[in-house]
Amino acid sequence: MKVLLLTGLGALFSAYYWADNFEPARLQGARVLLTGAAGGEGVGEELAYHYARLGSHLVLTAQAEALLQKVVGNCRKLGAPNVFYIAADMASPEAPERVVQFALDKLGRQERNALISRVGGCYLPRGPRRSGPNPTRGGAGPRASPALTGISGPGGLDYLVLNHLGGVPTGMRARSAQATRWLMQVNFLSYVQLTKLALPSLTDSKGSLVVVSTLLGRVPVSFSTPYSAAKFALDSFFCSLRRELDVQDVNVAITMCVLGLWDPASTVEGVRGVMRAKASPGPKAALAVIRGGATRASCVFYPWRLHLLCLLRGWLPHPRAWFIRQDLNISAVAA
Repeated sequence: MKVLLLTGLGALFSAYYWADNFEPARLQGARVLLTGAAGGEGVGEELAYHYARLGSHLVLTAQAEALLQKVVGNCRKLGAPNVFYIAADMASPEAPERVVQFALDKLGRQERNALISRVGGCYLPRGPRRSGPNPTRGGAGPRASPALTGISGPGGLDYLVLNHLGGVPTGMRARSAQATRWLMQVNFLSYVQLTKLALPSLTDSKGSLVVVSTLLGRVPVSFSTPYSAAKFALDSFFCSLRRELDVQDVNVAITMCVLGLWDPASTVEGVRGVMRAKASPGPKAALAVIRGGATRASCVFYPWRLHLLCLLRGWLPHPRAWFIRQDLNISAVAA
C-alpha cells in the first residue's frame, strides 16, 4: 500500500512539473511591456529575445539607454514586429507613470494601424471610457475597485513583465536606512506603481501580470536583510492582489516567478566566493518565465528544486537552515 501511495505521489509530482501546455503561437502579436530589459539586469535581456523570436510587440525599459538600444537592435533582427524603448530609473517615483503611458501610446498606435489595414482604411476610434453615471440606466454606475484605478489609454497590454531589480548603489552602506528605502522603491514600490497604472489595460485585454522575483522572497538568507525584506513584500502584495482580483471576477492572471541565481557575469561576480550554489542558465530561466506567463500559471520555480526548499521553510525549519548554510561560505562573508 505504501509503495502504491508513493508511486501515485511521484506520478502527480511529475505531471505537475513536467506537463507542457505551452503554445508559442499565443505570443505572436502579443503586446508586452518588459522592465529590466537591458543586459546586466538579470534575465531581462533573454526575456526580450525570447519574446522577439515569438513575434510579440515589445516595449522595453531599463536604466541604461545604450544597453537598451543594443537589445532593441537584436530584437528586431530576431523578428519582433515592433520594438520600442524608454530609458527609466525605477529609483525615481515618477518613472513608472512615464513608462506605462509611453507603452500605451506606442502600442495603441500599432493597434490602430493594424485595425486600419484590416478594414481597408475605414477606422472608427473607440469612444472615451465613461467614468460616472450611465445615462441609459440612471443612477450611479458600479464603483471601480481601488486596485483597478490607473492609466486608461487608446492601446492595450497583454503582458506586463516586471523584472527590474537593483542592488545597493556604490557608496551607500548596505544596511543603512537610506539603502533600505532605496531598495524598497526599486524592488517593491515601483512594481506596485507599474501594476496599478497598467491594470485597467490588462483588465480590458484579460491579460497577464508576470512578476519576476527570487528565492529571497520566499526563504530568508543571511546577509541580505533589506533586499530580502523587499522581495518578501513583493510576494505578499501580489498574492494578496491575486485574491482581490479573483473575488471581483477580474480576469487578469498573476504569475509569480521564483528564480535562483542566474549566470550573467556581473551577477555571478557579485557573489563569487560567497555563494557555492551553481548558477542557472539565463536563457532557460527566461523561457521558464515566459512559459509560466503564457500558461497563466500562478507560480513558477526555476530551477524546480527551489520549490522543495520553499516547502521546507514551513515543514522543517532546522534542516532548512542547514541547507542554506551549505550554499554559503561564512568565512568569505566575514572577510
